[in-house]
Amino acid sequence: MALVTGAARGIGLATARRLTADGFHVVMTDIDRQTVDEAAAAIARDDMGSAEGRYLDVRDEAACEAIIAELPRIDSVVNNAGIFEVTRTDDLTTDDFRRMYDINLVGMFVLARAASRRMTSSGRIVNLASRAYLGAVNYAHYVASKAAVVGLTRALALELAPRGILVNAVAPGVIDTPILAAWSDEERAKLAAVQPVGRLGRPDDIAAMISFLASPQTEFITGQVILVDGGRSLGGLAT
Repeated sequence: MALVTGAARGIGLATARRLTADGFHVVMTDIDRQTVDEAAAAIARDDMGSAEGRYLDVRDEAACEAIIAELPRIDSVVNNAGIFEVTRTDDLTTDDFRRMYDINLVGMFVLARAASRRMTSSGRIVNLASRAYLGAVNYAHYVASKAAVVGLTRALALELAPRGILVNAVAPGVIDTPILAAWSDEERAKLAAVQPVGRLGRPDDIAAMISFLASPQTEFITGQVILVDGGRSLGGLAT
């Protein structure tokens, strides 16, 4: 059984579909109750696998702990829920910063802690970081939260490895999700042009890596941050 947060759309939804195809029963959670329920029903209706939708606000510590406690077992957790905002540092408030951390990091920690207490030696935790953890302009709070995800992942990996629980992070680059819906075709083309592979990423690209790391058959990888960004993090000069 796997739990995926932020599963109503985008990377979370693609991950839920992939994990159900892999044979997991997937508990799909999201703050958008109607959409996640509809997404889970569509997976079952289309014979893609076994899934159920649950409402969850990852800022609610008691709710996070309760949803883990209610599951008959928990094999894999995919901490995907998060927010992204573009704001110049001069305009950032401390409330903006705290909200970003509460959603992108603290909720992730609470779910990982609760799940690890119940996981067996085949337990897997996959956290969603971002290539932005390397640094970016105009969203310092987002960059900081994702850098903290990397640190949390590495620390948990060291602590939980003796129990056989593996913890890794996936760091996507620019992915064609609803976040980009407001971007013009010209802006999207510019983004695609600077990717070494010549296109934007797709949610399924990320889901494939998450599936690999969430599998009990993946036994010798932990504490890693896997960049899935079409080579953009390589830098270098254009030819």
